[in-house]
Amino acid sequence: MNARPLLFLLLSILTVLPATRAEDAPGRRSDVVLVIHGGAGTISPEKITPEKAREYHAALADALRSGWEILANGGAAVDAIEATIRIMEDSPLFNAGRGAVFTSDGHNELDASIMDGATRNAGAIAAVRGVRHPVTLARAVMEHSPHVMLIGDGARQFALERHIEMADSAWFWTQRRWDALERARTKEKERDTGMLAPSGDKFGTVGAIALDTRGNIAAGTSTGGTTNKHWGRVGDSPIIGAGTYADNRTCGVSCTGKGELFIRGLLAYRVSVLVEQGLSIADAARRVIHDELVELGGEDTGGLVALDRKGNIAMDFNTAGMYRGFIRADGSPHTFLFRDGEGE
Repeated sequence: MNARPLLFLLLSILTVLPATRAEDAPGRRSDVVLVIHGGAGTISPEKITPEKAREYHAALADALRSGWEILANGGAAVDAIEATIRIMEDSPLFNAGRGAVFTSDGHNELDASIMDGATRNAGAIAAVRGVRHPVTLARAVMEHSPHVMLIGDGARQFALERHIEMADSAWFWTQRRWDALERARTKEKERDTGMLAPSGDKFGTVGAIALDTRGNIAAGTSTGGTTNKHWGRVGDSPIIGAGTYADNRTCGVSCTGKGELFIRGLLAYRVSVLVEQGLSIADAARRVIHDELVELGGEDTGGLVALDRKGNIAMDFNTAGMYRGFIRADGSPHTFLFRDGEGE
């Protein structure tokens, strides 16, 4: 039998079959998503100049593009989370890394966490000084230690052993955050107490959630805490289930606001529970922020971003504004500062 006709037949079939793309292969998806926040708080259109608003939009967009590049090229969600948050940690605009607020004794103490929704492995660090990228240290804890959380001097020593990049105090110092500390100290003296003085600078914590081509979700959060914090205070950002949570079966969540309330309510985990019970990601976020947080005394105190396993996004808050944004497979970043998309 002449093999040539059979060969021509096979070639003709192959030419009409559509090429299989990487994102169409089994176990792959093309609808990658990344959602971020840069903190919820007292921001409002009246309190921010057009120039400063443009700076925030640009910084959020840069962070989104950094993570999207990884996701669009088939990278893992945890890689995208680390890259995205590192960009925001290097920006003096946010209360994380370089722009972190000062403690009562004039230092920057950093908290961060990261969670892999595929395995529910997690890593966190708290009250750490001198680490340039706290989220990278949190990931190192997750991947290179038997623990979930390291704090203070122990976390710093672990960072040195893992050759995590360090930075001196001058790197973290910003005039804006120092001025905020001075205002808080003045208020404290006026109240004549030894307790934490409330501050108008209630924003800047950063967080991110990613859905990659394999359908894996990861989430991370990083912060400098609250201005003028005392006595080794740790908020919700490094607490798994309070400020950060990720589970492939439900969603990923990153929170921002008054950390003590998010800890008491385990509010990041609560979003996951509500999704598991059948609520949409938008309804779950709405209930947590506008009902459960408020019931804990958290009216006008916080927000969160969330992303479910189907790529649906929620960005909810009960404050005047929340720096936030998202990017999908088309690579176009969408960023927001205030309610109803005002200031995009």
